Amino acid sequence: MQTPFAAAVTERTRTLNTRLCVGLDPRLSEYQDAAHLRQHTLDVLEATAPYAAAVKPQLAFYEALGLEGMQILEEVCAAARLLGLPVILDAKRGDIGSTAEAYAQGWLTGRHAGAALTVNPFLGFQTLQPFVQAARENGGGVFVLVKTSNPDQADLQGEGRGGTSISERVAAEVARLGAEEDGEYASVGAVVGATHPADLPHFRALMPRALLLLPGLGAQGAKASDLAGAFHAGGTGALVSASRGVQYAAGLDVAAARTAARDFRDELNAALQ
Repeated sequence: MQTPFAAAVTERTRTLNTRLCVGLDPRLSEYQDAAHLRQHTLDVLEATAPYAAAVKPQLAFYEALGLEGMQILEEVCAAARLLGLPVILDAKRGDIGSTAEAYAQGWLTGRHAGAALTVNPFLGFQTLQPFVQAARENGGGVFVLVKTSNPDQADLQGEGRGGTSISERVAAEVARLGAEEDGEYASVGAVVGATHPADLPHFRALMPRALLLLPGLGAQGAKASDLAGAFHAGGTGALVSASRGVQYAAGLDVAAARTAARDFRDELNAALQ
């Protein structure tokens, strides 16, 4: 029987002592052609796997390549599975009714799917249900956008009526969904930007059984030393994502990508001591 996503990530965190999520965001402009992009991305995946608790392909960069990009994405997901790496597909999907069901089927089942998917709750909480159901049925996970890493997130995610922020309302729904499940961590996690370090203890407390996905390490300016508040005692409960800072740490140098992943892993571990 397949180990559920949240359990697989937590087991890998403990076994390899890593909280790093390696983002694979291949930009065609960096390469000679799509074949070059494919090979470099697979090489970076293999080189960084020993230092990663999960891998996070950003769907947009594969979609930009058309059908060839979808084929590359399938190869990346297959290679990650062979390496024992849980796959988080960063697609930020969200829609209503049968369209949400189709997105859930497309990105949480099948060869090109991730074990987990980032999802957008801003069409209403009911729109999360198809994704949550598909994740539960397939041993996967979802990461709901709660407080994203970009500077202008406050336009919609900031304080709302009664002094409660939109992010806090979404966090409450994530916690409610998680309370429906057994296990150490639920299949419903949350995206909380690593670029908001002062807020991490608050959101950790609001969502005690959610895995937190923290994007923004490296190129977006977040520092590993500021992120301890996202974790539970023992260093579990969160994944910190670095993409450009790993894949393009020194141009297309795969050895540099490996070194960057190792250094990020070590910096995160040091922050928790």
